[in-house]
Order: sequence, then C-alpha cells, then structure tokens
Amino acid sequence: MNHLEQSNKTILVAPLNWGLGHATRCIPIIQALLDHNYVPIIASDGNALELLRKEFPYIQMLALPSYHIEYSKTDKYFKWKMLISIPKIIKAVLAEKKLIQQWITKYEIDGIISDNRLGIYSAKIPSVYLTHQINVLSGNTTWFSTQCHRYFIKKHNECWVPDVAQDPNLTGNLGHVKNTSLNIKYIGPLSRMKQKELNKKYDLMVVLSGPEPQRSLLEEKLKNEVLKYKGKVIFIKGIVEKTQQNETFKNVTFYNFMNTKQLEQTFNESDLVLCRSGYTTVMDLVALQKKAFFIPTPGQYEQLYLAKKLENEGLLPFSLQEDFCIEDLSKINNFSGLPKIDFKTNWNDLFKVFEKM
Repeated sequence: MNHLEQSNKTILVAPLNWGLGHATRCIPIIQALLDHNYVPIIASDGNALELLRKEFPYIQMLALPSYHIEYSKTDKYFKWKMLISIPKIIKAVLAEKKLIQQWITKYEIDGIISDNRLGIYSAKIPSVYLTHQINVLSGNTTWFSTQCHRYFIKKHNECWVPDVAQDPNLTGNLGHVKNTSLNIKYIGPLSRMKQKELNKKYDLMVVLSGPEPQRSLLEEKLKNEVLKYKGKVIFIKGIVEKTQQNETFKNVTFYNFMNTKQLEQTFNESDLVLCRSGYTTVMDLVALQKKAFFIPTPGQYEQLYLAKKLENEGLLPFSLQEDFCIEDLSKINNFSGLPKIDFKTNWNDLFKVFEKM
C-alpha cells in the first residue's frame, strides 16, 4: 500500500513531560503523520501538552498522569531525588497502561509512538518507542538504569533513535550499542527548525528549558550575567503560559516562551546561542548550523556526557552551571561548530510498522 494513499489510521503520539525536548522533537513526527494521511492523537501532561496544544490546536489532545519528576537544587542530591520519585513514577506508569488499553478501543487507535513514556505500549497494536538513550547514564548505577530502560523498550515492536547509525554521530555511547536484541532503527536527527538566511538581529540568544528548580536557578544566574554582555541579547525563559509576554531591560529582551515559527526566526537572526545541552537542542543546532555554548543541567549525566563529547570533538564548548560567567562565551571562537548532517528520514519506510496488523 502506498503511504500517500493511507486509510487514515489513528496513531497516538505520547511524549514525556520532562523539560520540553521530548515534546518538540515529536513535532516533526506529528507533521509527517499528517503529511502521510494518518490521524495523530497527542497524549502528554503539563507543559509538554500545553506546548503541543499551541502547535497543533486542531489535533485531539489527551491528558496522561504526570510522572512528577523532581530535580534537586544541587547535583549532589540529584540521584537521591530521582530514587525517591520512583514510587510516583511507577504509579503513573501503571495508570498509563490502564488508560492506553481503554483508549485503544475508545479512540480506535491503530498504532503508538511513545517518546520515553514507559507505560504507553500495547501487544494489540504496533508500538514504537522513541529514545536517544539505549544506554542510560547514571554514574555507578548506569548498568541498572540501562537494563530497566531496555526492559520497557523491548515491549515495543521497534525502537527509533533520532541519530545516524555510523560514525561520526551525535549521541555516541548513549544511542549506540554493539550487541543487542532490540529492534533499533536510526531515523536521523529530528528538528522542527530549518536554517534560513536572515539578517542578524541579536548577538546572543539565550534559550532555557528543562525541569524545575534548575530552570529557574539558571534563569536567575543568567539574568545578571547577560547584562554584562556587550551586545544585543534575546532571552527566552522556556515557561509555557497562556499568553506570550515580553519586556526589554537595557540590552536584553525577555520572552516567557515562543512558538516554533518565532523560535526558528529568532535562532536564524542570532549570532550565538547559550543553552542547555539537552539532545533535542543539539539536534536543533545541527539543523540551524548555529554555534553555541552549553550549560548542562546539574546532575543530569546525559547532558554532561553530550557536552563533554562535543567539546572533546572540538565542536562546542561548555561550562558547569556554578562556574559559568559571561566571559566564557569567548571560547566559542576556538570551536568549529556542529557538523551538517545530510540525512533524509524515510517516513514511508518507518510508517510501514503501522501497516503490519
């Protein structure tokens, strides 16, 4: 069957609400589903659901239970905070499993794409798991966290990794493993952004994201630092609210959030980017071919790994949050920037999984 002549199968897309990266990298997937005549239904919670509601106001939205993931104020207690969150996560996963079985019948769902939501799968219909972490780094508990994650990945028909299979690649040890029984497909980097040739409007673009309280802690730190910057700054706080707000103070223009179209334009109008080293941000920077400086979220091993990897490869510099000062941005001049990756995602081939049952 030609995928451009589909029979309007309904596909549930369910990203994790942990920062905004899981939701934003699902945007090109949702758009591809629409382009191939599938009917997407979006399920998530919190800011992730609100962001997707603004992007796709005409698509049906369903609310999932929150994982209630909490970060500590210091990376020293990050793992402890995650451990005590496990009972709440398990409760949410069990609730998800119950809901999905009801929804399959109620909404006549034909397939599932889960972005790191552990309870969103079914043996009744084709299920796909989207992740860039086949290996889950957690310090001295890496083996355990990896095995736990793979336990859930195996419940799906396929595992889509938004990266390329060969070297050089973006995820390194996170998304690549030599021997595995997992049905992995490398689908290429995903980004809702496109590079455009626009006149420079800002010398520095600050983009914040991620869970609290670390997002707010970085916001407070950078608010003071950017005032010392000799240049025009645009500062997007990453707070999804009902209405967009902006204000200008000295050399800095602040926004609470931007939609995809506004963000894409602002990225293309900016010279440098200061941001977290979340993987979705890395993919956006590849698509936009922008030089950046990273500040990994304290305690988040994955972001620290990515920042170190990219710095060691001479691509982009980083600093720990407690050490950062605005003068560090000058280090960007010593790095080459992220490589352009020419990979065209074959959606026709990927979506065949939903035609098997």
